[in-house]
Amino acid sequence: MKAIEMEKAYDPKTFEDRIYGEWESKGYFKPASDEASPVHGQYKCQCESCKKTDTYAVVIPPPNVTGVLHMGHGLNNTLQDIVVRYHRMRGDNTLWVTGTDHAGIATQNVVERKLKAEGLSRNDLGREKFLERTWQVKEEHHNIIVKQQKKLGNSTDWDRERFTYDEGLSGAVRDVFVTLYERGLMYKGKRLVNWCPRCGTALADDEVDHEDTQGAMYHLYYEYADGSGKIEVATTRPETFFGDTAVAVNPKDERYKTIVGKMLKLPLTGKEIPIIADEYVDMEFGTGMVKITPAHDPNDWEVGKRHNLEVINLLTPDGRMNENVPEKYRGLKPEAARKLVIEDLTEAGLFKEEEKMVHSVGKCYRCKTVVEPYLSDQWFVKMKPMADKALAAWKAGEIQFFPHKWENTYEQWLVNIRDWCVSRQIWWGHRIPAWYCECGETIVSRTDPTCCPKCGAGAEKLKQDPDVLDTWFSSWLWPFSTLGWPEKTADLEKFYPTTALVTAYDIIFFWVARMIMAGLEFTGKAPFHDIYIHGLVRDKQGRKMSKSLGNGMDPLEIIDMYGADALKFTLGFMCAQGQDILIDKDSFKLGSRFCNKVWNASRYIMGNLEGRTLIPITDADLTELDKWIYSRLDNATRIAREALESYRYNDAASAMMEYFWNEYCDWYVEATKLSFKNGDEHEKDRVVSVILNLLEENLRLLHPYLPFVTEEIYAKLPLAELVENRKKAASCHPELVSGSIITTSLYNGMIINAPFPEPGDARKNDAVTKRFDVLKDLVGKVRALRVECGIDPALKINIALKIEKGSDAEVCIPYADMVKLLSGIANIDFVDAKPASSIGTVGVGFEAFILLDESINKEQLLTRFQKTLEEHKKYAERSQNKLNGNFAVHAPKEQVEAEKAKLQEELNVVEKMTSYIEELQK
Repeated sequence: MKAIEMEKAYDPKTFEDRIYGEWESKGYFKPASDEASPVHGQYKCQCESCKKTDTYAVVIPPPNVTGVLHMGHGLNNTLQDIVVRYHRMRGDNTLWVTGTDHAGIATQNVVERKLKAEGLSRNDLGREKFLERTWQVKEEHHNIIVKQQKKLGNSTDWDRERFTYDEGLSGAVRDVFVTLYERGLMYKGKRLVNWCPRCGTALADDEVDHEDTQGAMYHLYYEYADGSGKIEVATTRPETFFGDTAVAVNPKDERYKTIVGKMLKLPLTGKEIPIIADEYVDMEFGTGMVKITPAHDPNDWEVGKRHNLEVINLLTPDGRMNENVPEKYRGLKPEAARKLVIEDLTEAGLFKEEEKMVHSVGKCYRCKTVVEPYLSDQWFVKMKPMADKALAAWKAGEIQFFPHKWENTYEQWLVNIRDWCVSRQIWWGHRIPAWYCECGETIVSRTDPTCCPKCGAGAEKLKQDPDVLDTWFSSWLWPFSTLGWPEKTADLEKFYPTTALVTAYDIIFFWVARMIMAGLEFTGKAPFHDIYIHGLVRDKQGRKMSKSLGNGMDPLEIIDMYGADALKFTLGFMCAQGQDILIDKDSFKLGSRFCNKVWNASRYIMGNLEGRTLIPITDADLTELDKWIYSRLDNATRIAREALESYRYNDAASAMMEYFWNEYCDWYVEATKLSFKNGDEHEKDRVVSVILNLLEENLRLLHPYLPFVTEEIYAKLPLAELVENRKKAASCHPELVSGSIITTSLYNGMIINAPFPEPGDARKNDAVTKRFDVLKDLVGKVRALRVECGIDPALKINIALKIEKGSDAEVCIPYADMVKLLSGIANIDFVDAKPASSIGTVGVGFEAFILLDESINKEQLLTRFQKTLEEHKKYAERSQNKLNGNFAVHAPKEQVEAEKAKLQEELNVVEKMTSYIEELQK
C-alpha cells in the first residue's frame, strides 16, 4: 500500500470547524434512540429495562444571555463534553441538553446600561418596548454563546436546545407556581427582605455577597424619658435609629433588671421607646444594650415579632430616606444621612465616639450595590418541607457528590434553610401568575382568568401582579422542564432522571439543592444521581478571574492560539477533584504539545506504510514487546475508565498521556524502528499491522479529551483494510471475538461513535510488565549516568552489563539492540564481574557499567568529577555546621530531620564522586 500523507505541522485551524460541521450535520450528537442518529437503535440492549439503564443524560448549566463565555464556562463545558463523549463511545444512549438562561436581573441591568448611554430609562420606554429591546440583546448574546460552544467542540444536541424563558419552560414555571400555591407552599406576605436599591428589587439570601468592608462602630447616648440619666448603645448604621422601636437587654443581665420597662427618648425625634428584655442580646458585647430597628435588621425583625414592636420603614425603593424621618434628612442617601446625623447628635451631646472597624457588608451579587434590609410585600416559597425531602434523598443514596466533601455543605444549607423570596421588581422574566380584583380577591391561575371567582368582575377589573419571578425559579426546573415536563413526553420518559450534573461549587445553594428539591416535589424523583462539583478557574496568583483585575481569559483566544483540543486536554489534565485550577495562557502549551505529539507520531506511522501490506494478526504473531505495549494499553484503559466513571478527570488524562507519549511513542514506536531497519519483508508487514492496530485503538482511547485531532487522524486510517484483516483473523481464530490480546473493534465510521477501548484479562501480563520495567529502568539509569558524567548525548559509548541469572533483567539479553538504540550505546558486553576502569549503576537484577575506554575523554571527565566533588563537600560542610549549632536545638523537629536528610544526600554524592575519581586515576 502507499504511504498516507499528513500535513507536516499540526494545524487545528484547518480541520476543527470542518469536523464539527460534519458531526452536527450527520446527527452524531443525537442519542442513539433518535431515528435521525447515524447509530439509531444501537444501544447495548434492546430490552426495555436496559434501554433505561444504559441511558446517559446530562443537562448543561445554562449560561446567562448577558455576554460571552469565560474560561469558567470553558472548564465546565469541557468536563461535560469529556464524559458525554466517553459514554457515547461506551454505547450508552447519550443525550446532552444545551440551552441558555434569561438571567433576569443581570440581563435587565445590561439593557438598562445601554438605555442610560442613550439618555433613557426603562420607564421612558414602557414595559412592552423595554422587553422588545431585551429580547434583541438576548438574541445577540445567545448567538455569540452558541458560536463559542461549537468552537469548544460541545457535542450537544442542538435540536433540543432550550431557553429558560421559552414558551415550554414558561408553561412549566407557571404550573409550578400554581401547584406550590395549591399545596400551601407559596404565599405572599410583608416581610423583611434583601433589597437592592440600584436594581430596585428584592433578592434571595443567597443572592447577597458578603464582603469585608472598612467601616465604623458609632457609640450613641439615649436619655431616659424621666431625665434620670442616659444609656450607651453602639451601631454601624446610626442613620437607622429613626426606626428604633425599643432597646433590648438580656433578661439574665443583672445590671439591667431594674430598668426593663423604662422609657427612653429617641434622639432628634421627640419619640419615646421602651427598654425590653430578650435573650438575643449578647451580654458580653459592648454595653450589653442593643437598639432594635425591626424594619432594617433581620435579627431585630425577629425580636420585633416576639415583642409585637412597631415596624417603621425608613427607605424609599431607590434607597433614600423617606417620610418617616425628620424633614431635613428626607431624600438623602444613607451615607449622607449618616454624616448629618452624627453632626446633629454631636451638637446635642448625644454622640460619644466613632470606632474604626472592618465588618461584613452585604452587596448585590449582580451590581455590587450595598443591599438594604427592607420591609416589603413579596412572594415566598416555604422551603422546609422540600428541604426535608432533599435531605432524605441524599441520606438514602439517591444522589451522591463528587468529591464527597460537598455533602456537608449541602446538608448544612438544607438544615438551616429559610423561606425563599421569589418575587422580583423588574420586567424581564416570568410574570407572576397572580391577579388582584378590586373586591380584594387574589387569583392564582395556570391560565389568564376571565373573571373574578368571588365577585364575578370581568377580566378588565383584574390586575396582574407586576413582579416577575426570580431567575432561579425557572432554573430549578431545568432537568425536567427541558425534557417537556409537565407534559408526559418521550424524552421525559427516556432521559429523566438524568444521570449526572457537572457544575462549579459557587452555585450549590442557588441551583443544585433547589433542583433536587424541585425534582422530588414535582416528579417524585431526584433529577440526577451523580453531582460532580468542580473548582473555579483562577490565575496563577490564585485570584478569581475578573474584568476589574484584567486577568480573564477568552476561551476563543486560547483556541485561536492552540486549538480546542489543547484547551480541553489542559483543563481536563489540571482538573483535580476538590481543587481550583490555576492557569495562565502559557498553561495551554501542555495540551498543545500533546496534540503535536499525537499528530507527529501518527504522521510517522502513516509515512511508513509505503510498500507495506497489512496482514491479519493473531496473538501468536505478537512478540514480547507487542504483548508489553498491549499490557500497558490495557492498564491505561482501566485507569481511564475507572477515573471517568468517578469524575477524576486529571487521573484519566495523566494515564492517557503517560501511556501514549512515554510508553507507546518513546518506547514501543522507537523500538519498532529496529524491525523496519533489520527485519525481512514479512516482519515489516507484521510490525506495521500491529502498530496500526494499536494506533487505531489509541485514538479511540484519547478521543474524549482530544476529539478533533483524533477524528482528523482516524479519517486517514486505512480502516477498511484493518477491519477486513480483523475479520480474516477472527474467521480463522473464533476465539479472537473475545478473550484475546488483539480483540478489537470492527467499527468503520467516525471516531465520535467508535467503541471506547475495553479492558481484557488476556492483555494483562504482569510477568512481561515486570521484565520491561527492568529494561526501562536500565535505559533510564544509563541515560542518567551519561548526564552525570557530562557525556555528549550524540556520542556512542560502550557499556558492560552484569545480569543476575533467572532475574527479570534477562530481558535485556534478547533486547540488547533496543537498549543500545534507546541509550545511545555502540556496544554491550555481557560480563560476570565489574570490568576494570568503569563507572557503574545498579538496578534490580543488573549492574551496568560505562567503560572508560578510548570513546571517553578521561581528562575532561576527571575535571568534571573533581569540580562536583568540591561543590558537594562545601554543601555537606555547611549542612554539618548547621546541625552542630543552635539550629538542631531550637528548630522544629521536621526541619531538623529535613536538614539531616539533605546532609546524607550530599555525603552520598561525595562518596560517589570519590569512587569515580579513584576509578579514573587507576
